Amino acid sequence: MDLVTPGRPPAETHLKDYNYLALVLGVPLILVIILGNVLVCLSVLTERSLKTATNYFIISLAVADLLLAVLVLPLFMYSEFLGGIWTLSTSVCDALMTMDVMLCTASILNLCAISVDRYIAVVIPLKYNRNQFSLRQLGLITASWVLSVGVASPVIFGLNQVPGRNPNVCRLEDERFVIYSSICSFFVPCPVMLFLYYGMFRGLRRWSRGGRSRVGHPTLPLNLSQALQRTKVTGRPEKEAYTTSAGLSPTSLSTISMTSVTQQPAVEGVKGPMTTEMDRISDRRERVRRGDGLMKTRRSRSRSRVSGRERKAMKVLPMVVVVFLACWMPFFIIHVTKVLCSSCNISPTLISVVTWLGYFNSAVNPIIYTAFNPEFRKFFQKLLCCQT
Repeated sequence: MDLVTPGRPPAETHLKDYNYLALVLGVPLILVIILGNVLVCLSVLTERSLKTATNYFIISLAVADLLLAVLVLPLFMYSEFLGGIWTLSTSVCDALMTMDVMLCTASILNLCAISVDRYIAVVIPLKYNRNQFSLRQLGLITASWVLSVGVASPVIFGLNQVPGRNPNVCRLEDERFVIYSSICSFFVPCPVMLFLYYGMFRGLRRWSRGGRSRVGHPTLPLNLSQALQRTKVTGRPEKEAYTTSAGLSPTSLSTISMTSVTQQPAVEGVKGPMTTEMDRISDRRERVRRGDGLMKTRRSRSRSRVSGRERKAMKVLPMVVVVFLACWMPFFIIHVTKVLCSSCNISPTLISVVTWLGYFNSAVNPIIYTAFNPEFRKFFQKLLCCQT
C-alpha cells in the first residue's frame, strides 16, 4: 500500500516515524476482545444451563463488542500506526465513523439495558422470570440497537461531507454532532445506570436487613386484639372470623398475654375467644395444606430464591460502575471539551489514550459479566482445557 501522503516527497517515505506502540497494544486488544466475546456467545448458545433471560443481554453486549473489534479497531489501529494519517478514501472513513459511533453506543446502551434488567430482578423480583425470555427484555435489546443506529446514521448519510475537508484525517467533522452523539451515547445512559445500580444496592441491603428483622416475636393481629378487648367488656365471645398475619402460628400464641381471657370465668360448652381463634387458625392452616394458599407460598419462596441469587451481585456492583466510568468518562469529557473549549490545548496523544481506553472496555466486559458467574467459569474451563 502506498504510504506517501499528499505534499510529502517520496524520499521521506522511509523516514516516516511509525507508531509501533499502536501495534503492540492494538493487536493483543483485538484478540482478547474477539476471544472473550466469542466464548461468551458460544457458552450461552451451547450450554443449556446458561440459556437464561439475563444472559441474552450478555450476548447482545458481546455481539456489539465483537463487531467493534472486527470492523472498527483494525482500521483505527492502522491509522494510529501511521501517526494519525488517513490514507484510505473518505467514504471508508465515513463508514468507519458510523460503525464506531454505532457500536460504541450499542455497547454502552446494552450495559444500560443490563442494569435495567438487574434492577427489575432485585427490586421487583415477583415480576421477573429468570428462565423465560420476555417481551420486555426483547424490547430492551431491540431499543438499544435501534437507538444506536439512529444516533450514528447521520454520518453515513453525508453529515461528514463538509467543504474543505482534509482527506488525510479521519474524524467527525461536525462539532454539533460530537455533542449530540456524546449526550445520547454517554451523558444520558450513564446517570440512568448509576441510578439503577444505586437502587439495586439499596434493595439488596433492605432485603438483608429484612431477613434479619423477621427473626423475632410475631405481632398480635389487630382484629384479634380488638376481639379480646370486646370479650373483656361484654363477657361474650365474638363470632367473627379472625385472620392472622403470615408470621403468626398456633405455637406463637403462647407468647400473647392471656390476662383478658383468664379474668373471665370458664363456661362449660362455650368456647372462649382464644379457643375460637385457635380453631380459625387451625382451619386456615389446614386449607393451606390442601392447596388454598399454595400460590402465595410459591411467590414467597420464589422471592427468597431471587433475593439469595441477586444478593451476590452486590459484590460486583462497585466494579461494574468503576470500570465503566474509568473507561468511558475520560473519552467523552475530552471530546466534548475539545469542541466547547476552542482555547484548550488538547494534544493528539491524549485523544489517542482516551480512545484506546474506551475500546478497552470491550475487553473487560466479558470478564466482569461472566467471570463472577460460576456457570460461565465452569464452561470456560471445560472449553479451554478441552475437558469432556
